[in-house]
Amino acid sequence: MMKEGFLMKKHLALIIAAVLIVLAAGGGTAVYLLKRTHFNDGYVNGNTAGNLYNEGLVCEYDNMIYFANPSDRDRLYVMNSDGGNLTKLCDDSVSFINVDENYVYYVRNNPGASGDFSFLNFNTNSLCRIDRKGGENSIVILDPDPSLCASLVGNYIYYLHYSESEGSTLYKVKIDGSEKQQVAASPFFTCSVNGQYLYHNGIDKEHYLWRLNTEDDSSGMLYGGNCWMPTVVDDSTVYYMDCDSNYAIARTDIETGAKTLLCEDRVDCYNVGYGYIYFQRNDPETPALCRMKTDGSGYEVLIKGNHMNIQTTAEYVYFRDYESEQTYRMPHNKPGDIELFNPGIVHEE
Repeated sequence: MMKEGFLMKKHLALIIAAVLIVLAAGGGTAVYLLKRTHFNDGYVNGNTAGNLYNEGLVCEYDNMIYFANPSDRDRLYVMNSDGGNLTKLCDDSVSFINVDENYVYYVRNNPGASGDFSFLNFNTNSLCRIDRKGGENSIVILDPDPSLCASLVGNYIYYLHYSESEGSTLYKVKIDGSEKQQVAASPFFTCSVNGQYLYHNGIDKEHYLWRLNTEDDSSGMLYGGNCWMPTVVDDSTVYYMDCDSNYAIARTDIETGAKTLLCEDRVDCYNVGYGYIYFQRNDPETPALCRMKTDGSGYEVLIKGNHMNIQTTAEYVYFRDYESEQTYRMPHNKPGDIELFNPGIVHEE
């Protein structure tokens, strides 16, 4: 009886051990399924060039607006295109928002103890990814170092990376956080992407228009102009601030090199989108947010004063007053109908 009892206890212990192993394996599988990365098919891009040049505070995807909420210290929110269904995705203050089918990518801008938002005060865990449905538990740190100018190209984020040894240089990292590497020693803008191509102006010795092929990270010069912040449309037309014309906005046919100066205003920032060019006119006497059509016609003054962070969606243009830092928006089809953008705060239960 003692031997049978011993064998029964041993058999029961083996059964319990086997069950525990199965449960552990199942739990591991569940964790893997929850944390595995969903990769993109093809060279998808995460935001428009114009939005990213203006810090990427707004991004429209699938009729949803992902944005840095000015009512809540620029924390990451999402809402319907009409402003309804306001949802807080996480507590991070964000910029350079990119969105694909599964994730939102962003630069985390949480202030340090001093409350400053300078480049070197960005806290660690700077380049991040979160599920589109949100939740702090879904945040993945792609690069813990200070980062800026993040742009999604397929399954990689191209961005400016800072380290004490290298300074600011161009990096890329896969959307699962792997394969982090330096692409170029120059810290050029990553904002203008079209498919697999990243367009930028030279930084060190010239301001030519260059194209980087992200398939192999090779680079070639496209146009020998004096460009700043180029926005390439359909790989054939480039808009830019023309350094030879006091930073006025110009348009050039890339194939022929034919340049058209669209206005004579010196410009601080601009955004090309939805048939218009929105820009901040730099004039000591009459600064103003203005717009014109992409062919240079229909010049309009929208609101006087100094403004920044011009963002566009299919229905609205968003911008911030430089002094008050309040955010406003205006429908594309109702110029002058400007309202304060104050979406409110979602408090956690």
